Amino acid sequence: MLQPLPEIAESINDSVYYEHSIWPGDTDDLMLIVDAISRGDLKWVLVACAKAISENNLLLAQWCIGELRRMVSISGEPIQRLGAYMLEGLVARLAATGSSIYKSLQSREPESYDFLSYVYLLHEVCLYFKFGYMSANGAIAEAMKDEERIHIIDFQIGEGSQWVALIQAFAARPGGAPNIRITGIGDGSKLVAVRRRLEKLAKKFDVPFKFHAVSASSCKVEVENLDVRIGEALGVNFAYMLHHLPDESVSTENHRDRVLRMVKSLSPKVVTLVEQECNTNTSPFLPRFLETLSYYTAMFESIDVILPRNHKERINVEQHCLASDVVNIIACEGAERIVRHELLGKWKSRFSMAGFVPYPLSSVVSATIRALLKDYNNGYGIEERDGALCLGWMDRILVSSCAWK
Repeated sequence: MLQPLPEIAESINDSVYYEHSIWPGDTDDLMLIVDAISRGDLKWVLVACAKAISENNLLLAQWCIGELRRMVSISGEPIQRLGAYMLEGLVARLAATGSSIYKSLQSREPESYDFLSYVYLLHEVCLYFKFGYMSANGAIAEAMKDEERIHIIDFQIGEGSQWVALIQAFAARPGGAPNIRITGIGDGSKLVAVRRRLEKLAKKFDVPFKFHAVSASSCKVEVENLDVRIGEALGVNFAYMLHHLPDESVSTENHRDRVLRMVKSLSPKVVTLVEQECNTNTSPFLPRFLETLSYYTAMFESIDVILPRNHKERINVEQHCLASDVVNIIACEGAERIVRHELLGKWKSRFSMAGFVPYPLSSVVSATIRALLKDYNNGYGIEERDGALCLGWMDRILVSSCAWK
């Protein structure tokens, strides 16, 4: 871990020291940073630090890091909390430890019950998760309304929480529930718990249910792993996962497009896509840092108005569910950068090139989500854009959701 340089604020009038040791080019820029620090302008100092790193001005970057350590706080205002994780990313970038930090954050999950409670709380206070799952489930339910045998492939099933509401919805279908089979792709140790949880739920609601576990990385999945059967209507779910697959900018294999072509070859009845509306895939470091700062500021602010700042679990939610992505985006490059968001227009291009055509979301789905918004802060807004449903906070779109066939 990099340590802050000795305090040099007292040397503020020593222009020779600054000119030759800190900022060889323009002392005016340094004066602006000092002024931002004195005003407590955390965003400005974060950007200045990132700019110094991008220009390989390591002495200035280390000095900024020392100042930033006194400005951030995981229990402070939204920008202070986000700043703490962005600072961790900047330090990791300088020390080339981003990949190991990301892996440790991913694996540093608390006991299963605690982690599930953090995920549940995040889904409650950060509406974009609930929005994504509701819109995807609505598209699947609409496409499968007349089907008796349904197979859903979830390419990143996580804790399986998305399917609780859909199983309950199918249980209430006039004429009885259909036969449902879910193929869950993910970590083998988690899949056992997901199977148990969903089977228990289905039994409670008298829904014929089977679970097929695929313990593998999504980019390594092949058709034979998916157990697709004749006579079952197929739905495929890509909720917050395609941005984890490397594309042509990372690997000649281009798993992002390969998986889409593979899914199209299965002739699914519906494919759902839910993704953050954020552009961090191929952007150089500094523009990517600015985009991350803008996007996650909106997210942390939206959490702040719902969850009291002194809520004892809020820190756990942000640390265990959000911090790892922020660090990875900032600290890593190449194959080590796992989190690579793209904008809706790029996703539409990828789906079209794979042979998909849009499957319009029904007005019922839109109306249901608009009704949900009434229970949340009016900073949230929803709009239909380019055939997708988009959820935003204030003036920033956070998530887009659409369906294909």
